[in-house]
Amino acid sequence: MTLGEAAIIAVAGVWAGMINTIVGSGTLVTFPVLLALGFPPLTANVSNGLGLVPGSVTGAIGYRRELRGLAGRTLRLAIPTALGGLAGALLLFALPSSVFDAVVPVLVALAVVLVVVQPAVARRIAARRPSGEPRTAVRPGLVASVFGTGLYGGYFGAAQGVLLLGVLGILIDDDLQRHNAVKNILAAIANLVSGIVFALVAPVSWPVVGLIAGGSIVGGLIGALIGRRLPPIVLRGVIVVVGLAALVQLLLR
Repeated sequence: MTLGEAAIIAVAGVWAGMINTIVGSGTLVTFPVLLALGFPPLTANVSNGLGLVPGSVTGAIGYRRELRGLAGRTLRLAIPTALGGLAGALLLFALPSSVFDAVVPVLVALAVVLVVVQPAVARRIAARRPSGEPRTAVRPGLVASVFGTGLYGGYFGAAQGVLLLGVLGILIDDDLQRHNAVKNILAAIANLVSGIVFALVAPVSWPVVGLIAGGSIVGGLIGALIGRRLPPIVLRGVIVVVGLAALVQLLLR
């Protein structure tokens, strides 16, 4: 690896850390960069996943104010996320790449649709509740959905954040910024669990991990500063734009 290539990877890590904290889909920055630099797809995928974990952690720290009062919800969702991340990492080695090519674009498109329709769906659901009380409980449907997003995150992870925001927004009544704070923690858990599996059994490039990790830490802090100040409608617009860009990039692969 040349000095120039190292600089490119570090800068990509910063950008990915920012995007992951604000929305998700940072993998669609770093993964193509590693492929373009000649890294094998499996090495690029697992090294990228490990490298982005510290950025997710710093992003979650940056959103700590929005996390107040959400410890119970976050802990209850952490378990299915971790189990999903483990299952996704194992599936990466068990399934042919053709499955990934077919399934991932559909999931990203679904995530974008969920984010777009979430306000209208939430209003309709609220109107049908006689009590009018907000939905704040962690119910089986949410647990199953979060397990699914964790599985997807462990398998590849691109637009995992968009999927999580769509699921949380549909199934729990809360502010989008608070959903984003929980999303950062859950994404970090899925990446960490799958990363441990990858570190044990997959070909990891540790210099790449270090460069992406350093960049993503900086990007995570910057992303938290920016994302926390975005009005909900602007944040939702950013999520949709990034999700559509991710979808286009996946379809053109």
